[in-house]
Amino acid sequence: MEILQKCALVLTIIGAINWGLIGLFDFNLVSMITGGVDVIERIIYILVGIAGIINIMLLFYHYEPSK
Repeated sequence: MEILQKCALVLTIIGAINWGLIGLFDFNLVSMITGGVDVIERIIYILVGIAGIINIMLLFYHYEPSK
């Protein structure tokens, strides 16, 4: 599960950086990387959305350190 959480965090960070670039410079990094291929862009956006949902679930996860 830890690997899934780390992957989700990386995807969420990529999504956040992309939104920051769009807001600041009107530059879409995902579109540039994919060469404007709509299907690949949609897949990336779907993966980032799923990663966001996984990260939301982490807010409600109660971690208890081992003694």
